[in-house]
Amino acid sequence: MKPSLRFGISAALVTPFAADGRVDTPRLADHSRWCLGRGLSSVTLFGTTGEGPSVAARERDAVAAALIADGLAPSRVVEAVIAASVEEAAWGTARALERGARAVLLAPPFYFAPTSDEALAAWFAAVFDTVGPSLRDVILYHIPGLTRVPLSPDLVARVRAQHPGAVIGVKDSAGDREATMRLLARHPDLAILVGDERYLGTACAAGAAGSICGMANLVPEAILTLAERGEDDPRVIRLVDAVLAGPVIPGLKALVAAAKGDPGFAAPRPPLAAMAPPVDATEALRAFARDVALAD
Repeated sequence: MKPSLRFGISAALVTPFAADGRVDTPRLADHSRWCLGRGLSSVTLFGTTGEGPSVAARERDAVAAALIADGLAPSRVVEAVIAASVEEAAWGTARALERGARAVLLAPPFYFAPTSDEALAAWFAAVFDTVGPSLRDVILYHIPGLTRVPLSPDLVARVRAQHPGAVIGVKDSAGDREATMRLLARHPDLAILVGDERYLGTACAAGAAGSICGMANLVPEAILTLAERGEDDPRVIRLVDAVLAGPVIPGLKALVAAAKGDPGFAAPRPPLAAMAPPVDATEALRAFARDVALAD
């Protein structure tokens, strides 16, 4: 049976930076249009791949507003909010929703780890209460490798019960296939979005609603195809494995720059350091180029 991608594929956008270190908004706008023009349902701003925690909240807000003023439909934008304080998380969430964002990708507080499900539920409740009546379309961000704060299926249920209807999905970026399947079984009515492209096809066949993922910056058609078919793609697996062998975000940005022929995409913000494209990943990407158009 063909999977039903009710969320679809969203590119976890890399963020280009100008020579002065600020976000290069025109480049980001062009890249957003490139991704959407290849069939993706949305783009996601300032998540992990987009180095969101390295960009000040006011700058993220200004860039999102500028992109929408430039013609990017807010209904095709997911805005990530990664903050430790209730106030900053609520402010970023409220601003995105005011702009008409399709959804907010909300990470748990990442500094005082480990913590309990009870404490995390209280934090999410405080954020949601602070946002107030405009609260809607929240995607919980499960990426314990970076936040050190896992979102258990029980916690997801608890957060949902506290504010019925507010949470529409979970982005599962833990890279644990069996845990993803358990999450799908426990919350079949949520949009479970799989961040690990290596088993995205299998997960979509089992009920996942799509993905927010980094490889959609490079090979969006291939990611969309494997999700729609519910079949994993060995080429994608090789490419992801090659990127994961080194510093992930600088490596991915270097690949995007090489694929586009635009070095303006390569530089990350401190504390990340620029690097050359990974050799193995470059070879894997060249293999894609024989089958998939990477440029207009």
